[in-house]
Amino acid sequence: MEINNKIISFKDLSSVSELCKNKNKKIVLCHGMFDLVHLGHIRYFQQAKKQGDVLIVTITADEFCRKGPGKPAFSEDLRAESLAALEVVDYVAICPYLTAIEAIELIKPNIYAKGKEYEIESDDITGMISKEREAIESSGGRIFYTNDLVLSSSSLLNSNFNVFTAEVKDYLNTLRSDYTITEIVNALRSVKKSKVLIIGESIIDRYTYVTPLGQSGKGIHFVVRNKYSEEYAGGSIAVANHVASFVDDVALFTGIGSDAKGETYEKFIREELISNVTPNFFFFEDAQTIVKERFVDDELRKFFEVYFSEEEPQASEQEELDACEWLEVNIPKYDIVIVADYGNGFITDSMTKIISDKSKFLAVNTQINSGNRGYHVVNRYTKADFVSLNEPELRLASHNRYNSVEKLTKKLSEKLNTKFTSITQGPKGLYTYNANNDSSFRVPALSSKVVDRVGAGDAFLSLSAICLGNNVQDEISIFVGAAAAAIDVQIVGNKTTIDSVDLEKYLTALLK
Repeated sequence: MEINNKIISFKDLSSVSELCKNKNKKIVLCHGMFDLVHLGHIRYFQQAKKQGDVLIVTITADEFCRKGPGKPAFSEDLRAESLAALEVVDYVAICPYLTAIEAIELIKPNIYAKGKEYEIESDDITGMISKEREAIESSGGRIFYTNDLVLSSSSLLNSNFNVFTAEVKDYLNTLRSDYTITEIVNALRSVKKSKVLIIGESIIDRYTYVTPLGQSGKGIHFVVRNKYSEEYAGGSIAVANHVASFVDDVALFTGIGSDAKGETYEKFIREELISNVTPNFFFFEDAQTIVKERFVDDELRKFFEVYFSEEEPQASEQEELDACEWLEVNIPKYDIVIVADYGNGFITDSMTKIISDKSKFLAVNTQINSGNRGYHVVNRYTKADFVSLNEPELRLASHNRYNSVEKLTKKLSEKLNTKFTSITQGPKGLYTYNANNDSSFRVPALSSKVVDRVGAGDAFLSLSAICLGNNVQDEISIFVGAAAAAIDVQIVGNKTTIDSVDLEKYLTALLK
Protein backbone atom coordinates (compact mmCIF):
# COMPACT_ATOMS: atom_id res chain seq x y z
CA MET A 1 0.00 0.00 0.00
CA GLU A 2 1.25 3.51 -0.83
CA ILE A 3 2.47 5.52 2.18
CA ASN A 4 -0.11 8.28 1.69
CA ASN A 5 -2.92 5.73 1.61
CA LYS A 6 -1.80 4.34 4.96
CA ILE A 7 -2.18 7.68 6.75
CA ILE A 8 -5.83 8.28 7.58
CA SER A 9 -7.75 10.74 9.74
CA PHE A 10 -8.59 9.77 13.30
CA LYS A 11 -12.33 9.83 12.66
CA ASP A 12 -11.91 7.39 9.73
CA LEU A 13 -10.45 4.74 12.03
CA SER A 14 -13.94 3.57 12.94
CA SER A 15 -14.92 2.76 9.35
CA VAL A 16 -11.53 1.12 8.66
CA SER A 17 -11.96 -1.03 11.76
CA GLU A 18 -15.48 -2.04 10.75
CA LEU A 19 -14.33 -2.92 7.23
CA CYS A 20 -11.51 -5.11 8.55
CA LYS A 21 -13.76 -6.91 11.02
CA ASN A 22 -16.33 -7.59 8.29
CA LYS A 23 -13.52 -9.46 6.51
CA ASN A 24 -12.78 -11.41 9.71
CA LYS A 25 -9.48 -9.62 10.10
CA LYS A 26 -8.03 -9.41 13.62
CA ILE A 27 -6.96 -5.84 14.46
CA VAL A 28 -3.91 -4.95 16.57
CA LEU A 29 -3.43 -1.40 17.90
CA CYS A 30 -0.16 0.24 18.93
CA HIS A 31 -0.06 3.75 20.37
CA GLY A 32 2.68 6.17 21.33
CA MET A 33 4.67 9.27 20.49
CA PHE A 34 7.28 7.53 18.27
CA ASP A 35 9.39 10.66 17.98
CA LEU A 36 12.51 8.89 16.76
CA VAL A 37 11.78 5.50 15.20
CA HIS A 38 14.43 2.97 16.24
CA LEU A 39 15.06 -0.79 16.25
CA GLY A 40 13.11 -1.22 19.48
CA HIS A 41 10.01 0.25 17.81
CA ILE A 42 10.38 -1.96 14.72
CA ARG A 43 10.61 -5.14 16.78
CA TYR A 44 7.67 -3.95 18.88
CA PHE A 45 5.56 -3.52 15.71
CA GLN A 46 6.69 -6.87 14.32
CA GLN A 47 5.72 -8.73 17.48
CA ALA A 48 2.42 -6.87 17.66
CA LYS A 49 1.55 -7.67 14.02
CA LYS A 50 2.05 -11.40 14.69
CA GLN A 51 -0.90 -11.25 17.09
CA GLY A 52 -3.34 -10.36 14.31
CA ASP A 53 -3.86 -9.45 10.68
CA VAL A 54 -4.02 -5.64 10.55
CA LEU A 55 -1.70 -3.31 12.50
CA ILE A 56 -3.00 0.18 13.23
CA VAL A 57 -0.67 2.69 14.89
CA THR A 58 -1.97 5.88 16.47
CA ILE A 59 0.50 8.62 17.40
CA THR A 60 0.15 11.35 20.00
CA ALA A 61 -0.61 14.75 18.45
CA ASP A 62 2.06 17.44 18.92
CA GLU A 63 -0.02 19.45 21.39
CA PHE A 64 -0.10 16.53 23.84
CA CYS A 65 3.59 15.62 23.62
CA ARG A 66 5.14 16.77 26.89
CA LYS A 67 8.37 14.82 27.18
CA GLY A 68 10.82 17.62 27.70
CA PRO A 69 12.37 20.56 25.83
CA GLY A 70 12.49 20.25 22.06
CA LYS A 71 9.99 17.38 22.08
CA PRO A 72 8.67 16.24 19.79
CA ALA A 73 11.78 16.59 17.66
CA PHE A 74 9.66 15.68 14.64
CA SER A 75 6.18 17.02 13.89
CA GLU A 76 3.12 14.77 13.99
CA ASP A 77 2.99 14.69 10.17
CA LEU A 78 6.62 13.58 9.87
CA ARG A 79 6.18 10.99 12.61
CA ALA A 80 3.11 9.61 10.83
CA GLU A 81 4.99 9.46 7.53
CA SER A 82 7.96 7.61 9.06
CA LEU A 83 5.67 4.93 10.52
CA ALA A 84 3.67 4.59 7.31
CA ALA A 85 6.94 3.84 5.50
CA LEU A 86 7.30 0.63 7.53
CA GLU A 87 5.98 -2.43 5.72
CA VAL A 88 4.71 -3.98 8.95
CA VAL A 89 2.35 -1.05 9.60
CA ASP A 90 -1.01 -1.05 7.79
CA TYR A 91 -2.59 2.23 8.95
CA VAL A 92 -1.43 5.32 10.85
CA ALA A 93 -3.53 8.07 12.41
CA ILE A 94 -2.77 11.11 14.56
CA CYS A 95 -4.64 10.87 17.87
CA PRO A 96 -6.03 14.28 18.94
CA TYR A 97 -6.28 13.23 22.58
CA LEU A 98 -3.92 12.99 25.54
CA THR A 99 -4.23 9.20 25.93
CA ALA A 100 -4.89 6.08 23.85
CA ILE A 101 -8.26 5.45 25.48
CA GLU A 102 -10.23 7.33 22.83
CA ALA A 103 -8.46 5.39 20.07
CA ILE A 104 -9.20 2.08 21.80
CA GLU A 105 -12.87 2.98 22.19
CA LEU A 106 -13.14 4.10 18.56
CA ILE A 107 -11.31 1.16 16.94
CA LYS A 108 -12.25 -1.59 19.42
CA PRO A 109 -9.18 -3.64 18.42
CA ASN A 110 -8.81 -7.31 19.24
CA ILE A 111 -5.35 -6.68 20.64
CA TYR A 112 -3.78 -3.60 22.24
CA ALA A 113 0.00 -4.06 22.21
CA LYS A 114 2.41 -2.42 24.67
CA GLY A 115 6.09 -2.91 25.38
CA LYS A 116 7.21 -5.15 28.23
CA GLU A 117 8.26 -2.08 30.26
CA TYR A 118 4.54 -1.49 30.91
CA GLU A 119 3.76 -5.01 32.14
CA ILE A 120 4.06 -4.06 35.82
CA GLU A 121 1.27 -1.51 36.05
CA SER A 122 2.49 -0.02 39.33
CA ASP A 123 5.74 1.05 37.60
CA ASP A 124 3.85 3.27 35.14
CA ILE A 125 4.22 6.81 36.49
CA THR A 126 1.33 8.04 34.36
CA GLY A 127 -1.09 5.51 35.80
CA MET A 128 -2.58 5.19 32.31
CA ILE A 129 -1.68 1.60 31.47
CA SER A 130 -4.28 0.25 33.91
CA LYS A 131 -6.93 2.54 32.40
CA GLU A 132 -5.95 1.47 28.89
CA ARG A 133 -6.17 -2.19 29.91
CA GLU A 134 -9.65 -1.58 31.32
CA ALA A 135 -10.64 0.19 28.08
CA ILE A 136 -9.48 -2.65 25.82
CA GLU A 137 -11.13 -5.28 28.02
CA SER A 138 -14.37 -3.27 28.04
CA SER A 139 -14.21 -3.25 24.23
CA GLY A 140 -13.94 -7.03 24.11
CA GLY A 141 -10.22 -7.17 23.39
CA ARG A 142 -7.12 -7.88 25.43
CA ILE A 143 -3.76 -6.32 26.12
CA PHE A 144 -0.55 -7.96 24.85
CA TYR A 145 2.94 -7.14 26.11
CA THR A 146 5.78 -7.57 23.65
CA ASN A 147 9.03 -9.07 24.91
CA ASP A 148 12.03 -7.70 23.06
CA LEU A 149 14.58 -4.91 22.93
CA VAL A 150 13.62 -1.80 24.94
CA LEU A 151 15.13 1.50 23.81
CA SER A 152 14.10 5.08 24.57
CA SER A 153 13.54 7.75 21.93
CA SER A 154 13.98 10.42 24.62
CA SER A 155 17.32 8.96 25.71
CA LEU A 156 18.56 8.67 22.11
CA LEU A 157 17.46 12.23 21.30
CA ASN A 158 18.94 13.63 24.52
CA SER A 159 22.28 11.90 23.86
CA ASN A 160 22.70 12.26 20.11
CA PHE A 161 20.73 15.32 19.00
CA ASN A 162 21.08 18.98 19.95
CA VAL A 163 17.94 18.91 22.07
CA PHE A 164 19.68 20.77 24.93
CA THR A 165 22.24 23.53 25.11
CA ALA A 166 25.66 22.62 26.51
CA GLU A 167 24.71 24.38 29.75
CA VAL A 168 21.53 22.33 30.13
CA LYS A 169 23.38 19.09 29.33
CA ASP A 170 25.98 19.82 32.02
CA TYR A 171 23.28 20.69 34.55
CA LEU A 172 21.25 17.53 33.86
CA ASN A 173 24.36 15.33 33.97
CA THR A 174 25.22 16.73 37.40
CA LEU A 175 21.65 16.21 38.57
CA ARG A 176 21.68 12.60 37.32
CA SER A 177 24.85 11.92 39.29
CA ASP A 178 23.26 13.22 42.50
CA TYR A 179 19.68 11.92 42.25
CA THR A 180 17.77 9.17 40.49
CA ILE A 181 14.50 9.92 38.71
CA THR A 182 12.79 7.65 41.25
CA GLU A 183 14.07 9.83 44.10
CA ILE A 184 12.84 12.98 42.38
CA VAL A 185 9.41 11.58 41.52
CA ASN A 186 8.98 10.16 45.04
CA ALA A 187 9.95 13.53 46.51
CA LEU A 188 7.31 15.22 44.37
CA ARG A 189 4.70 12.68 45.41
CA SER A 190 5.56 13.18 49.10
CA VAL A 191 3.78 16.56 49.14
CA LYS A 192 0.34 15.02 48.58
CA LYS A 193 -0.93 15.03 52.17
CA SER A 194 0.08 18.57 53.13
CA LYS A 195 -2.51 21.31 53.65
CA VAL A 196 -1.91 24.37 51.48
CA LEU A 197 -3.51 27.83 51.50
CA ILE A 198 -3.23 30.13 48.47
CA ILE A 199 -3.73 33.87 49.01
CA GLY A 200 -3.97 36.41 46.20
CA GLU A 201 -6.03 38.25 43.63
CA SER A 202 -8.22 36.46 41.13
CA ILE A 203 -7.36 37.57 37.62
CA ILE A 204 -9.28 36.76 34.47
CA ASP A 205 -6.88 36.51 31.53
CA ARG A 206 -8.76 37.34 28.35
CA TYR A 207 -7.05 36.66 25.03
CA THR A 208 -8.71 38.49 22.14
CA TYR A 209 -7.51 37.20 18.79
CA VAL A 210 -7.41 39.76 16.00
CA THR A 211 -6.29 40.10 12.39
CA PRO A 212 -4.10 43.17 11.72
CA LEU A 213 -5.42 45.36 8.91
CA GLY A 214 -2.77 48.08 8.95
CA GLN A 215 -2.87 51.84 9.43
CA SER A 216 -6.21 53.60 9.50
CA GLY A 217 -7.13 55.67 6.47
CA LYS A 218 -8.27 58.46 8.79
CA GLY A 219 -5.32 58.70 11.15
CA ILE A 220 -2.03 57.20 12.21
CA HIS A 221 -3.50 54.56 14.51
CA PHE A 222 -3.38 50.82 13.87
CA VAL A 223 -6.54 48.88 12.93
CA VAL A 224 -7.35 45.23 13.64
CA ARG A 225 -10.35 43.01 12.93
CA ASN A 226 -11.76 41.18 15.94
CA LYS A 227 -11.97 37.37 15.56
CA TYR A 228 -12.79 35.79 18.93
CA SER A 229 -11.91 35.85 22.63
CA GLU A 230 -11.05 33.21 25.22
CA GLU A 231 -10.96 33.65 29.00
CA TYR A 232 -8.72 31.71 31.38
CA ALA A 233 -8.62 31.67 35.18
CA GLY A 234 -5.35 33.35 36.15
CA GLY A 235 -3.70 34.91 39.16
CA SER A 236 -4.16 33.02 42.42
CA ILE A 237 -6.73 30.73 40.76
CA ALA A 238 -4.03 29.34 38.48
CA VAL A 239 -1.67 28.89 41.43
CA ALA A 240 -4.36 27.00 43.36
CA ASN A 241 -5.01 24.71 40.39
CA HIS A 242 -1.31 23.98 39.90
CA VAL A 243 -0.96 23.04 43.57
CA ALA A 244 -4.17 20.99 43.58
CA SER A 245 -2.78 18.65 40.93
CA PHE A 246 -0.22 17.50 43.52
CA VAL A 247 -1.84 18.18 46.91
CA ASP A 248 -5.16 16.79 48.17
CA ASP A 249 -6.19 19.63 50.50
CA VAL A 250 -5.98 23.11 48.97
CA ALA A 251 -7.80 26.30 49.99
CA LEU A 252 -7.96 29.59 48.11
CA PHE A 253 -8.52 32.99 49.75
CA THR A 254 -9.08 35.49 46.97
CA GLY A 255 -10.68 38.81 46.12
CA ILE A 256 -13.27 39.45 43.41
CA GLY A 257 -15.79 42.19 42.63
CA SER A 258 -19.30 42.29 44.06
CA ASP A 259 -21.00 43.83 41.02
CA ALA A 260 -22.92 41.86 38.41
CA LYS A 261 -19.71 40.99 36.59
CA GLY A 262 -18.18 39.84 39.86
CA GLU A 263 -21.05 37.43 40.37
CA THR A 264 -20.54 36.11 36.86
CA TYR A 265 -16.85 35.58 37.50
CA GLU A 266 -17.49 33.85 40.83
CA LYS A 267 -19.38 31.17 38.92
CA PHE A 268 -16.66 31.06 36.25
CA ILE A 269 -13.93 30.71 38.88
CA ARG A 270 -15.79 27.94 40.72
CA GLU A 271 -16.16 26.05 37.44
CA GLU A 272 -12.47 26.50 36.58
CA LEU A 273 -11.12 25.39 39.96
CA ILE A 274 -10.01 21.79 40.39
CA SER A 275 -12.45 19.91 42.62
CA ASN A 276 -10.10 19.62 45.63
CA VAL A 277 -9.69 23.41 45.92
CA THR A 278 -11.94 25.05 48.53
CA PRO A 279 -12.56 28.68 47.51
CA ASN A 280 -13.05 31.44 50.08
CA PHE A 281 -14.14 34.60 48.27
CA PHE A 282 -13.52 38.07 49.66
CA PHE A 283 -15.94 40.41 47.92
CA PHE A 284 -15.11 44.05 47.20
CA GLU A 285 -18.34 46.00 47.48
CA ASP A 286 -17.45 48.78 45.05
CA ALA A 287 -15.04 47.11 42.68
CA GLN A 288 -14.88 44.82 39.71
CA THR A 289 -13.05 41.54 39.27
CA ILE A 290 -9.64 42.12 37.68
CA VAL A 291 -9.60 41.36 33.97
CA LYS A 292 -6.46 41.63 31.84
CA GLU A 293 -7.22 41.59 28.13
CA ARG A 294 -4.46 40.91 25.64
CA PHE A 295 -4.97 41.55 21.94
CA VAL A 296 -2.94 39.03 19.93
CA ASP A 297 -2.70 37.57 16.46
CA ASP A 298 -2.81 33.87 15.62
CA GLU A 299 0.89 33.51 16.43
CA LEU A 300 0.41 35.03 19.92
CA ARG A 301 2.17 38.28 19.01
CA LYS A 302 0.76 40.91 21.35
CA PHE A 303 -0.45 44.28 20.06
CA PHE A 304 -1.47 45.81 23.38
CA GLU A 305 -3.17 45.05 26.71
CA VAL A 306 -6.10 46.56 28.60
CA TYR A 307 -6.48 46.29 32.39
CA PHE A 308 -9.98 46.36 33.86
CA SER A 309 -9.30 47.15 37.53
CA GLU A 310 -9.29 49.92 40.12
CA GLU A 311 -6.30 52.23 40.56
CA GLU A 312 -6.60 52.52 44.35
CA PRO A 313 -6.70 49.84 47.07
CA GLN A 314 -10.21 48.50 46.95
CA ALA A 315 -10.97 47.28 50.48
CA SER A 316 -13.06 49.43 52.81
CA GLU A 317 -12.08 49.57 56.48
CA GLN A 318 -14.67 46.93 57.38
CA GLU A 319 -13.71 44.71 54.46
CA GLU A 320 -10.07 44.84 55.55
CA LEU A 321 -11.02 43.95 59.14
CA ASP A 322 -13.06 40.99 57.91
CA ALA A 323 -10.17 39.76 55.76
CA CYS A 324 -7.68 40.10 58.62
CA GLU A 325 -10.00 38.20 60.95
CA TRP A 326 -10.32 35.35 58.46
CA LEU A 327 -6.54 35.16 58.07
CA GLU A 328 -5.92 35.23 61.84
CA VAL A 329 -8.25 32.29 62.37
CA ASN A 330 -7.41 30.16 59.34
CA ILE A 331 -3.71 30.53 58.48
CA PRO A 332 -2.55 28.36 61.43
CA LYS A 333 -4.59 25.45 60.01
CA TYR A 334 -2.30 25.11 57.00
CA ASP A 335 1.18 23.62 56.60
CA ILE A 336 2.10 25.89 53.69
CA VAL A 337 0.87 29.35 52.70
CA ILE A 338 1.59 30.58 49.17
CA VAL A 339 1.01 34.27 48.46
CA ALA A 340 0.64 35.36 44.85
CA ASP A 341 0.62 39.13 45.39
CA TYR A 342 -0.04 40.96 42.12
CA GLY A 343 -0.19 44.41 43.70
CA ASN A 344 -3.74 45.24 42.68
CA GLY A 345 -4.98 46.31 46.11
CA PHE A 346 -6.35 43.07 47.54
CA ILE A 347 -3.57 42.35 50.04
CA THR A 348 -3.18 45.27 52.46
CA ASP A 349 -0.29 46.01 54.83
CA SER A 350 -2.34 44.75 57.79
CA MET A 351 -2.88 41.48 55.96
CA THR A 352 0.83 41.07 55.12
CA LYS A 353 1.75 41.35 58.81
CA ILE A 354 -0.69 38.60 59.78
CA ILE A 355 0.44 36.43 56.87
CA SER A 356 4.11 36.85 57.85
CA ASP A 357 3.50 36.21 61.56
CA LYS A 358 1.04 33.32 61.39
CA SER A 359 2.31 31.13 58.54
CA LYS A 360 4.18 27.90 59.36
CA PHE A 361 5.88 27.97 55.97
CA LEU A 362 5.39 31.06 53.81
CA ALA A 363 6.18 31.36 50.10
CA VAL A 364 5.78 34.79 48.48
CA ASN A 365 5.92 36.36 45.06
CA THR A 366 5.24 40.06 44.58
CA GLN A 367 4.77 40.72 40.91
CA ILE A 368 5.67 43.89 39.04
CA ASN A 369 3.21 44.80 36.32
CA SER A 370 2.24 47.89 34.36
CA GLY A 371 -0.31 48.87 36.99
CA ASN A 372 1.98 48.85 40.03
CA ARG A 373 5.52 49.42 38.74
CA GLY A 374 7.60 51.32 41.29
CA TYR A 375 5.13 50.85 44.15
CA HIS A 376 4.98 47.12 44.81
CA VAL A 377 7.90 45.30 46.47
CA VAL A 378 8.40 42.15 48.52
CA ASN A 379 9.72 44.20 51.46
CA ARG A 380 6.12 44.72 52.60
CA TYR A 381 6.37 41.20 54.07
CA THR A 382 8.37 41.14 57.30
CA LYS A 383 9.56 37.58 56.78
CA ALA A 384 9.11 34.60 54.47
CA ASP A 385 10.55 31.11 54.12
CA PHE A 386 10.69 31.14 50.32
CA VAL A 387 10.70 34.18 48.06
CA SER A 388 10.43 33.90 44.28
CA LEU A 389 11.05 37.03 42.18
CA ASN A 390 12.29 37.89 38.74
CA GLU A 391 15.37 40.06 38.35
CA PRO A 392 13.52 43.39 37.90
CA GLU A 393 11.46 42.63 41.03
CA LEU A 394 14.67 41.91 42.96
CA ARG A 395 16.32 45.12 41.79
CA LEU A 396 13.25 47.20 42.63
CA ALA A 397 13.09 45.73 46.14
CA SER A 398 16.84 46.37 46.55
CA HIS A 399 16.78 49.87 44.96
CA ASN A 400 19.84 48.79 43.01
CA ARG A 401 20.39 48.62 39.24
CA TYR A 402 24.01 47.53 39.04
CA ASN A 403 25.11 45.05 41.70
CA SER A 404 25.15 41.36 40.86
CA VAL A 405 22.05 39.25 41.29
CA GLU A 406 24.00 37.01 43.66
CA LYS A 407 24.91 39.89 45.98
CA LEU A 408 21.42 41.42 45.95
CA THR A 409 19.76 38.06 46.57
CA LYS A 410 21.84 37.40 49.68
CA LYS A 411 21.12 40.88 51.05
CA LEU A 412 17.39 40.48 50.47
CA SER A 413 17.46 37.07 52.13
CA GLU A 414 19.12 38.55 55.21
CA LYS A 415 16.61 41.41 55.34
CA LEU A 416 13.52 39.17 55.09
CA ASN A 417 15.08 36.27 57.01
CA THR A 418 14.24 33.87 54.16
CA LYS A 419 15.47 30.30 54.01
CA PHE A 420 15.33 30.11 50.22
CA THR A 421 15.32 32.87 47.60
CA SER A 422 14.99 32.22 43.87
CA ILE A 423 15.49 34.83 41.16
CA THR A 424 14.23 33.95 37.68
CA GLN A 425 16.06 35.51 34.73
CA GLY A 426 14.16 34.37 31.65
CA PRO A 427 16.49 32.79 29.05
CA LYS A 428 19.35 32.95 31.58
CA GLY A 429 17.55 30.49 33.83
CA LEU A 430 17.37 31.11 37.57
CA TYR A 431 19.55 31.61 40.64
CA THR A 432 18.72 30.19 44.08
CA TYR A 433 20.29 31.10 47.43
CA ASN A 434 19.93 28.82 50.48
CA ALA A 435 20.48 30.79 53.69
CA ASN A 436 20.42 27.64 55.82
CA ASN A 437 23.90 26.65 54.66
CA ASP A 438 24.96 29.79 52.77
CA SER A 439 25.00 27.93 49.45
CA SER A 440 23.69 28.75 45.99
CA PHE A 441 23.18 27.17 42.60
CA ARG A 442 21.91 27.96 39.13
CA VAL A 443 19.38 26.19 36.92
CA PRO A 444 19.55 26.99 33.18
CA ALA A 445 16.40 27.66 31.18
CA LEU A 446 15.05 24.20 30.37
CA SER A 447 12.81 25.16 27.45
CA SER A 448 13.96 26.77 24.23
CA LYS A 449 10.41 26.89 22.88
CA VAL A 450 8.30 29.76 24.27
CA VAL A 451 4.67 30.14 23.27
CA ASP A 452 3.59 32.48 26.08
CA ARG A 453 5.43 33.53 29.25
CA VAL A 454 2.23 34.47 31.12
CA GLY A 455 1.88 32.22 34.17
CA ALA A 456 5.36 30.67 34.08
CA GLY A 457 6.41 32.41 37.30
CA ASP A 458 3.25 31.18 39.02
CA ALA A 459 3.99 27.60 37.94
CA PHE A 460 7.53 27.86 39.29
CA LEU A 461 6.33 29.36 42.59
CA SER A 462 3.61 26.73 43.02
CA LEU A 463 5.74 23.61 42.54
CA SER A 464 8.89 24.87 44.24
CA ALA A 465 6.92 26.08 47.28
CA ILE A 466 5.04 22.85 47.96
CA CYS A 467 8.29 20.88 47.69
CA LEU A 468 10.36 23.20 49.89
CA GLY A 469 7.49 23.38 52.38
CA ASN A 470 7.69 19.59 52.69
CA ASN A 471 11.45 19.63 53.32
CA VAL A 472 12.35 18.29 49.88
CA GLN A 473 16.01 19.02 49.04
CA ASP A 474 16.36 22.49 47.56
CA GLU A 475 18.01 21.24 44.35
CA ILE A 476 15.11 18.87 43.68
CA SER A 477 12.48 21.45 44.67
CA ILE A 478 13.84 24.13 42.36
CA PHE A 479 14.40 21.66 39.51
CA VAL A 480 10.76 20.55 39.78
CA GLY A 481 9.62 24.20 39.76
CA ALA A 482 11.83 25.01 36.77
CA ALA A 483 10.43 22.02 34.87
CA ALA A 484 6.88 23.18 35.64
CA ALA A 485 7.74 26.63 34.28
CA ALA A 486 9.26 25.04 31.16
CA ILE A 487 5.98 23.24 30.52
CA ASP A 488 3.98 26.39 31.23
CA VAL A 489 5.76 28.58 28.67
CA GLN A 490 4.48 26.19 25.99
CA ILE A 491 0.85 26.86 27.02
CA VAL A 492 -1.25 29.90 26.08
CA GLY A 493 -1.83 31.86 29.30
CA ASN A 494 -3.39 29.63 31.95
CA LYS A 495 -5.42 27.62 29.46
CA THR A 496 -4.38 24.37 31.16
CA THR A 497 -2.96 23.46 34.55
CA ILE A 498 0.37 21.80 35.27
CA ASP A 499 -0.74 18.19 35.62
CA SER A 500 1.05 15.72 37.92
CA VAL A 501 1.30 13.03 35.23
CA ASP A 502 2.61 15.48 32.62
CA LEU A 503 5.22 16.85 35.02
CA GLU A 504 6.43 13.39 36.05
CA LYS A 505 6.73 12.38 32.39
CA TYR A 506 8.60 15.62 31.65
CA LEU A 507 11.02 15.11 34.55
CA THR A 508 11.62 11.51 33.48
CA ALA A 509 12.31 12.53 29.87
CA LEU A 510 14.76 15.21 30.99
CA LEU A 511 16.83 12.75 33.00
CA LYS A 512 16.88 9.83 30.52
